[in-house]
Amino acid sequence: MAVMQKEVVPVDLDAAPEVDGLLVGLGLGRFVRDSVTSPIGRNDAWAGLTEGGTDVFVKRLTGGDADIRARMRRMLAFEEYAAAARPAGLRRPVLLGSDTERRVAVFERVVDAENGAQLMVDEAFTGDHAREVGRIVGRLHATPPPNGLDLDDEPPPFPPVSFLRGLPMSVYVGSSAAELEAWRLLQRDAVLVAALERLRESERAAPRVPSHCDFRVDQLLMRPEAIYVTDWEEFRLADPARDVGAFAGEWIYRSVLDLVTNRGDAVFTDVEFTHELIIERGAEKMRRLLPLVEAFWRGYISARGQVDDTLPVRATAFAGWHLLDRLVAGALSSSRLSGIQRAAAGVGRSAVVNPEKFAVTLGFV
Repeated sequence: MAVMQKEVVPVDLDAAPEVDGLLVGLGLGRFVRDSVTSPIGRNDAWAGLTEGGTDVFVKRLTGGDADIRARMRRMLAFEEYAAAARPAGLRRPVLLGSDTERRVAVFERVVDAENGAQLMVDEAFTGDHAREVGRIVGRLHATPPPNGLDLDDEPPPFPPVSFLRGLPMSVYVGSSAAELEAWRLLQRDAVLVAALERLRESERAAPRVPSHCDFRVDQLLMRPEAIYVTDWEEFRLADPARDVGAFAGEWIYRSVLDLVTNRGDAVFTDVEFTHELIIERGAEKMRRLLPLVEAFWRGYISARGQVDDTLPVRATAFAGWHLLDRLVAGALSSSRLSGIQRAAAGVGRSAVVNPEKFAVTLGFV
């Protein structure tokens, strides 16, 4: 909720009077129009100054009514949990107020912070960053909710095993050609489908702890003295392997994207990418970034302490699913799958199907 690197012309505030209405109700004053930008995300969002001089970030949740209500409920439940349980070192943007009926929330804007995704792209995300993020997640997972605090404990819907057997008609009709191609690629892989079914079964049997459940590096706002974690709409009691695997998956995916870049190369020449060269460069790119995953894991264990024996394997499988999820998400606006998308899916499949082996590569064991 700092100044994002990707911003667009703001959603018309005159068409969303509930935003200024909530700001005025909180005593902050209306948005100063020429200060407002709209960070890109799944919700409508505005960032800027109010007439009272407060720098704020406002989001209006979008989606189906039931989904919006559930996300708003979880977001507010997180605020209640964080205030009561106070996990050590967990910082988040201050919630200034919300309007549940109109699905709007106002946060104090974290200024002078860099987004974790931008640091990743700029190759400025360090081992120290990764280790501290691991500690933050470890402390979250190690801090139980106070007695009497009712938190959602329904497992998140992804990976959607039912979709691997057949898409609902509403999803099929609304999907792009590339999305349908991606789903066919997954559905026709019986070994992968069976592995994802095993993952969901092991998740149901796993211990459940307070978890972010939508953890990505773009949810991190980095200041020299502190790291803030944002966007708690999926917060719930869940398998801790989800958050751990998501962080690892972010860096595996980055290593695949770097196949066709010169990031980390001493010398790079424009050559035809044969299968052998892709394998060789893929291994090189992954070796370059995996120390960040290992640093995260060391920080996580130092803060969490003992974990259940199968968490590393489940986390590895969730890291693999992260890449497969990116396959489907990336196909949203495409007419066909790219070679890089297919390469990422192949790496993700390996992690899902053989998590015991892949966990060693990630440094989880």
